[in-house]
Amino acid sequence: MNLNSNLFLAPLAGVTDIPFRILCGELGAGLCFTEMISAKGLYYDDKKTKKLLDTDPREKSTSVQIFGHEPEIIAYATRFLTENYNFKSIDINMGCPAPKIFKNGDGSALMGDLNLAEDVIRACKNNTDLPVSVKFRLGIDENSMNYMQLAQICERLKVDYITLHARTRKMFYSGEADWLHIKRVVENVDIPVFGNGDCFTKEDIRKNMEYSNCDGVLLARGAMQNPFIFSDDENKSKEEVIDTIKKHMQLKLEFYEERRAILEMRKHIQWYLKGFRNSNKVKNKINQLTDLDEIYKILDEFKNE
Repeated sequence: MNLNSNLFLAPLAGVTDIPFRILCGELGAGLCFTEMISAKGLYYDDKKTKKLLDTDPREKSTSVQIFGHEPEIIAYATRFLTENYNFKSIDINMGCPAPKIFKNGDGSALMGDLNLAEDVIRACKNNTDLPVSVKFRLGIDENSMNYMQLAQICERLKVDYITLHARTRKMFYSGEADWLHIKRVVENVDIPVFGNGDCFTKEDIRKNMEYSNCDGVLLARGAMQNPFIFSDDENKSKEEVIDTIKKHMQLKLEFYEERRAILEMRKHIQWYLKGFRNSNKVKNKINQLTDLDEIYKILDEFKNE
C-alpha cells in the first residue's frame, strides 16, 4: 500500500463513520478503518451491516475490518468485500474484548484457539488479492500470552502486516499497554508490525515507536479524543478546535438527519473541548440542546471569550 503516513485510524464502533474518516484523512491519517464489520452480517445480507461499508470519494485511504470465527463465512465475506468495494485492505479482528463478541467466539476469543485462528486467516488470504492484516492482543490473560505464536502464524501465512494491542483481553483498556511485547514481536518476525495502546500524544507515539522499532501506530482512543494527533501540530487553539467542530458537524449533516447528527456530535464535542478552561459549562449546555443554531451560538460565545 502506498500511503502518506504510518499513523492509522483504528476501527471504533460508533465513531469511525464517514464524516470522522474524512476529517482524520484530511488531518493526515495514512489509513482509516470502517467500524468493525460482522462477517456473518454480510453472509446473511444484513442491511445495517452493509450500511457501515458506505464510503465517500473524499476519503483518501479506507480499509475494512471484519470479525468472525467461521472460516467459510470469513471466506464469503472476504470475496464479497473484494468484488463489490474498493477498500485498500482487509483487517481481521482477533483483539476485540467486548463480552458479546468474545462469548460468540469472535475477536480476542480466537486467541484461545490458534488452530482456528490460522484457518480464519487462511480463509481470508485465499479469497482476496488485497493486502490482509490481523489485529490481536497479548493473549486472553496473563497466563496465556500467546501473541508471539500468532504473530509467527501470520508471518507464515504471508499476512501483509500485523497490529499488536499490548494488553490482554482480561485487561480490556485498563492498566498500561506494555510495549516491550511489541518490541519482541518486531525482533522475531519479518513482516511489518504496528503498535497499539496508550498513544494519546505525539510524544507517546515518538517514544513508543523509538522503543519498539515498530513500523507504525494504530490510533484508537488517542484519535477519538484528539484527531489532531494525525497532523503536524496536535495542540490547536480554541478557535481552531471550534472551527473543526463546526466542520465535523457539517459533515455529519451530509449523511444523517439533523437530530441524529446533533446527538452523535455530543460525544465528539466533549472530546474536542476537553482541557479548555470553562469548557465543562459549555459541554453541559450543549448536551441539553437539539437546535443547531443554539449550539453554534454557544460555541461562538465560547470561542470569543
